[in-house]
This record gives sequence, structure tokens and C-alpha cells, in this order.
Amino acid sequence: MSVKKLNCITELQGNIYPIEFNDIPFDVKRVFYVTNVPQFEERGFHAHYETEQILICIQGKINIKLYNGKKYKNYIIFPGESIYVGKLIWDSQQYLTGNDILMSLCSTAYNINDYVIDFTQYQKIIGEINEKN
Repeated sequence: MSVKKLNCITELQGNIYPIEFNDIPFDVKRVFYVTNVPQFEERGFHAHYETEQILICIQGKINIKLYNGKKYKNYIIFPGESIYVGKLIWDSQQYLTGNDILMSLCSTAYNINDYVIDFTQYQKIIGEINEKN
């Protein structure tokens, strides 16, 4: 996983960040964005069984915290930057400016049963997967 810069077209009237869906490693089924999170507040704290996501910073500065069951990694993303979050990656996002906007492109429609929201349960699931491999 690494931070990816979006393509940017700079014009006198402002910047345009086109998102070509053929550049996304999955078919996009859902898009949502998060706003109005108080400065330094952290959200997320879950993983998905099936959903893959591209998290995009639209405005502000966002610390993306990822855990794959073995290792934690933090990525700070700025406007025009994105990061891929695969299946069964525990993630949270800390909003650093209080004026941040995060957009998510998702591989699935919303389904509450796709969420792993208990960290102890997540560790058990990852442990079982690691035992099989």
C-alpha cells in the first residue's frame, strides 16, 4: 500500500482532478464522503470482509491508519492523494485540520454484514486466515 497522487489538470480557474474508473482496481459500486469531523477526531475503526476502497483526500490533511493483522502503517494524505484499502484491512482515519473532506470509492454497495467492527473479532478472523496459509 502506498499513497497515490491523482492526475491533476491545473488551469487559471482552478485545479481539476479527473477520476477515471478504469484506473480503479475494482468496479465502483458506491461513493460517499465524510465532512465536518472535528480536528484530530478519529473515525472508522473497522474492516470489511469483501469491500475494497480507494480513500481520497478532497480537502485538508488526513492520517490514514491501516493494520493488516501483522503490521500497522500510517499514511498522511493531502488533497489530490489517495490510498487503496483492501479486504480485511483494519482502518481508521484521523482528521487533522477540522476542515477535512474524505471521499471513498467502494467495490460494494452498503451492507452492514460486510463490516468487522470488533477488533478482537478481527484479530481472530486474521489469525484463522494466517493459520490456513
